[in-house]
Amino acid sequence: MKVDLFDFDLPPERIAQKPAVPRDSARLLEVLPAGCRDSCVRDLPALLNPGDLMVVNDTRVIPARLTGRRGDAARPGPAEGGPKVEVTLHKWQDDGTWRAFARPARKLAPRDYIVFAPGFAADVTGKGEGGEVVLKFNKAGPDLKDALEAHGVMPLPPYIKRGEAGDEDDKGDYQTLFAARDGAVAAPTASLHFTPELIKALDARGVERVSLTLHVGAGTFLPVREEDTRHHRMHAEWGEISDRAADYINQTRRAGGRIVACGSTSMRLLEAAADDDGTVHPFRGETDIFITPGYRFKVVDLMLTNFHLPRSTLFMLVAAFAGLEPMRAAYAHAIETGYRFYSYGDACLLHRARAD
Repeated sequence: MKVDLFDFDLPPERIAQKPAVPRDSARLLEVLPAGCRDSCVRDLPALLNPGDLMVVNDTRVIPARLTGRRGDAARPGPAEGGPKVEVTLHKWQDDGTWRAFARPARKLAPRDYIVFAPGFAADVTGKGEGGEVVLKFNKAGPDLKDALEAHGVMPLPPYIKRGEAGDEDDKGDYQTLFAARDGAVAAPTASLHFTPELIKALDARGVERVSLTLHVGAGTFLPVREEDTRHHRMHAEWGEISDRAADYINQTRRAGGRIVACGSTSMRLLEAAADDDGTVHPFRGETDIFITPGYRFKVVDLMLTNFHLPRSTLFMLVAAFAGLEPMRAAYAHAIETGYRFYSYGDACLLHRARAD
């Protein structure tokens, strides 16, 4: 499909720079096959049925954005006076290295090194396309985690404007209630709307909940530069669905309950792990599933999600799920009536489009 089909104009003032307070006071646009209606996130329990199952992503965002100084392996010595470099980690590899996006990447070459703080540095071991480099840190395991917590900042998407030092509030704001497993460099933003009070209300309603893990990569922010969706390559992300979670999802479907994907990450992993008949299997590994209109959904009945960027793979996914024209109409309504967009913005509850 032509990528232009997924374009729309968004006034800059619609891009949220801070989350709603409290989180569940955000607006919610319910998108049904027959149209859309305005609501609020804290009304979600009334929009779901007892026996429905919410599938949430329990990944935890790490402080993956680092600023350092480049040193040159050909001239060993302190890097304090070297050019400044900013890196955003996006994927850990089995050999102990990290893939990262670097700025300015053109000034980096293999065998260079970057010093982020006294005693905390990384060697550049490889260089890819689109500003990507491969880094080998001088710390590993818990020591690397501690160094990132001490010197890194939250890797907010570029449309949320922050200084080099970040904003201390983002350490809590850009983390979900379900965050438990370190590894993401972007938040599963649909779940940013949940509060303990909302969880209690959903429990009281009889809405069940189960977790999976998909470590969201920074590739989620990359624009689709191709003219046709067939030529776009997705970045792979690591995910896991446990035996218990798969069994719970399949039991819910057999009992007639609806599967509610909380966010595009949950949606993508569920669909990647399912047979054609909708049976979900335990999963552990990488997925690069790319969902565009024409895809036949196998598992998910409803989707809670935020408002996404034009020409993005995420807007393509929601257009596939709820229909391109209903989503274009819903976004036009949201823009006209002042909904807040993107990671810290408002939410949608999407019903799956009827099959032709």
